[in-house]
Amino acid sequence: MAPHFANAIPAHLSMWQRVRAYAVPPSMIEKASARRAVGDWAGACAAARVYVDLDLRAVRLRHGTEVTTRLRADLRRLAPDLLRWHMPRIAPDGRLRPGLTLSLARYGTGQGSSAGPPLHLVVRTPPAWADAGQHLSLALWEGPRDAVRGHHPHPHPDRRFRLDLHRHLWDADRSGELASRCGARGAPALTPSDQSSVIPQPVPPGEAGRPAEPVLPDGVARLACHNTPFAVGNWAVEAELLLRAQGLSRGAFTVRLGARRRALLELVAPDDRHVPTLRPLDEDVLPAQEIAALPVLPEAATRVLADLELLRTGLVPPERLHPLVAAALRAALEVAGPAPVPGPVSASSDPHRVECRGESHRIALRDGVLTAVDHDPAQLRREELLVALGGPALPCLRAIDAVHRDPEALPAVRERLRHGDVTGALAVVEGLLGPAAVLRDGPLRDELESATARRVDHGLFRSGLSTVRSGIGAGTVEGENTSDVGRAKASRRPRIDRLTPVPVRRKLSSRSRPRTGLAC
Repeated sequence: MAPHFANAIPAHLSMWQRVRAYAVPPSMIEKASARRAVGDWAGACAAARVYVDLDLRAVRLRHGTEVTTRLRADLRRLAPDLLRWHMPRIAPDGRLRPGLTLSLARYGTGQGSSAGPPLHLVVRTPPAWADAGQHLSLALWEGPRDAVRGHHPHPHPDRRFRLDLHRHLWDADRSGELASRCGARGAPALTPSDQSSVIPQPVPPGEAGRPAEPVLPDGVARLACHNTPFAVGNWAVEAELLLRAQGLSRGAFTVRLGARRRALLELVAPDDRHVPTLRPLDEDVLPAQEIAALPVLPEAATRVLADLELLRTGLVPPERLHPLVAAALRAALEVAGPAPVPGPVSASSDPHRVECRGESHRIALRDGVLTAVDHDPAQLRREELLVALGGPALPCLRAIDAVHRDPEALPAVRERLRHGDVTGALAVVEGLLGPAAVLRDGPLRDELESATARRVDHGLFRSGLSTVRSGIGAGTVEGENTSDVGRAKASRRPRIDRLTPVPVRRKLSSRSRPRTGLAC
C-alpha cells in the first residue's frame, strides 16, 4: 500500500506528477519510438518536437570523417522522447528550464584543429518569453565563438546541467543503466528529514562480487537541507566519473544545494583498491576564484531521480512511466505487471444530465456539436433566438454555453498547452465540444488564443527576427500572461549593440523616415 503523507503531497512531487502526466504524452513516445526503430533519427526528433540545427555534411567537411561517424552513431542511439522526459524543469508548473544549453556528448576536434576546444553535441531550450510549444533544438557547439541562431541567452554548455556523463538519460542503448546510476538497487537516498549523519565504514575487501559502498563524511547529510531529497549515497561514485572526465584522479568539487548554498567536497581515494571517500573542505581554505573554477557535480547526479520518488510514494503507477524508464526500474524495484503500452487519449462522449423544467435532460454530441438531445431542433432555434433578443435561456442551453466558455476540463487543456501538447489539448476540446463546435468568448478561447500568440513569438525567436534581447522578459510576474509580457517587452526600442541582427540594425539606424509626422 502506498504511504500516506501527513499534511499533503510535497510540492516537488506534485510538480513531477503533473509533468509525468502532460509533458511527454504517450502519442509522442509512440511516434518517436516507431521512427527511431527504423533508423529515422530525424523523424524521431520531429515527433518529439526537437529541432535539428546541424548538418552532417558540413560537420564532415569541417571536422573530418571520424567525428562525423561518432556523431551519426550518437544520433541514431538518441531517444528524443527519453531526453525530454529527463530534461531539467522549473517549479511550479514543471516547464522546461528556459535558456539552457546541455551537453550530450563530447568529441575530438578532428582534422586540422587539434588545438581547438572539443566539440559538444548540445540540446538547447528557448528563453521563457519564447518557450511556446516547449521545443528543443539539437546542435553542435564548436567553441566560444560559435554563432547561435536566434541569439540564445546562454549558448555555451552549462557546467551544472550536463548529460554527457549520464548517457543513460538519452541513449536508448544504455537506458538499462538507470537503476544502478540512480541508486534504485542500493540503499535509499538520504532526505532532509534524516537526522543521523553517515559515518565512514570501510567495506571488508574479502567480500567478492559485492560493489564497494562509498564512504560518506560526517555532516554531508546535514548539509543537504532542501525540499528535494539529495542522492548523497551516489555523490562519491559520480564525483569519480566527473573528475576522470576532467583528467583528474582526485581533487575538490562543489555541489549546489540550493539558492546561494553549496557544499565544497574532496574525493580523496577514487582508485580501484580503495573505497571512494568524500571529505568536506572549508571554503576559507581556497580563494573564491579557485572555488568558482572547481568542477560542479551535475544536477542529474545531485538529487534523487523523480521517477523513483513517484514510484516509492505511489503517486505514479509503473504503466504511466516512459517504457524505457519503467523497464529499467521494474527490475530494480521488482514491480510486477505488463510493460506499458502507450495509447491515444481517450475522449468520453457520455451524455451529461441537466435538470431542465422539472425533468432530467441529456446533453451529448450529435453531428459533431454538443446539443440538447431531449429538445426539438425547432424549439432550440426558437430558444436561441429568444436569448439573442435578451430573453432567459433554457437550463440546457445555459449548461452548453458554460461548457463552451469555461469547461471542467479547462485545467487539463491548460496543462497540455503549457507543455506544448497542442494535439492533445485539441483532442480534449473536440471530445468535449465536438469537432464542429464554434468557441465562444471565455477562458477556454482565451487560452487557445494565448497559445497561438506565443507560438508566433517562438517563431520570431527561431528566425532571429525578434527585437527582444535574450535576457529581457526571461521571467514573468505571477498572474500575468507570458505572451502579453513578451509583446510589451518587444514594443520597447532596443539598444543597438554587436548582438543586434544586421537587418534590425539597418532598420533602427536608417534616417529615411522623419522622426515626427509634422511637416517642416
